[in-house]
Amino acid sequence: MADLKAKFEKASEDAKQLKQRPDNDTLLKLYALYKQGSEGDVSGPKPGFFDFVGTAKYEAWAKLKGVKADDAQQKYIDLVKKLGA
Repeated sequence: MADLKAKFEKASEDAKQLKQRPDNDTLLKLYALYKQGSEGDVSGPKPGFFDFVGTAKYEAWAKLKGVKADDAQQKYIDLVKKLGA
């Protein structure tokens, strides 16, 4: 498990160094997988209607409700590798 956590943290750093900025859908997926892998299920109130970015992030994370942290971390690692980090 510690090995997965180390790979997850490394992928998080690698994601910041991507050569090309991913499209918005991919960025939302990265965000949601990171949050699910590090904090678990979505928590807190949904952002207000006019907070479009906050709402999109919240909804992307909420779609992963019930996904185990280990699974989310592995999917995050795989996605970062696929993006060429």
